[in-house]
Amino acid sequence: MSQWPSLLAGYEGAEPLPTTLNPDGKSVYNPPGPRSAAYDEFPKLFDSSKNGFDFHIYYMPAVAAQAQYAKELYERVRREFPELRIYRLWDKPVGPHPTAMFEVNTFSPHQTGAFFSWLVVHRGPCDVLVHPNTGDVVRDHTELATWIGRRWPLYEECLNLTHSS
Repeated sequence: MSQWPSLLAGYEGAEPLPTTLNPDGKSVYNPPGPRSAAYDEFPKLFDSSKNGFDFHIYYMPAVAAQAQYAKELYERVRREFPELRIYRLWDKPVGPHPTAMFEVNTFSPHQTGAFFSWLVVHRGPCDVLVHPNTGDVVRDHTELATWIGRRWPLYEECLNLTHSS
């Protein structure tokens, strides 16, 4: 038995999916169906008292060009995404984060997707830790986290002490 619950629960008895290929000869045809709730709401696993995702944008303050880019990125994010929660620019490590950074919070799947795709293209030399807020701070920052750019080691012992970041 897997440690993860089946993602197909609720689809028992559903019609088999077709194996037909689309005209491109590579992708499979998916028949039309209902729009996924994931477009509009986060999974039930998320802590509804918090925002959906945290984006921690890392940079090395001792590298002048990188620090300048991070400052410009910070200003651009504030101008382009004023509806998001944007924290101050830290010029040193804070909490479990091993280098300077700033944090941006998203509150809906649409914001998360828009900001993620924008940041992939505009992050420059910065690396980004993206994690959900499920209420399990350690798991959110480790097992459930994803990275844009290089992965940085976190000070996980801080996660057990702070229960926030």
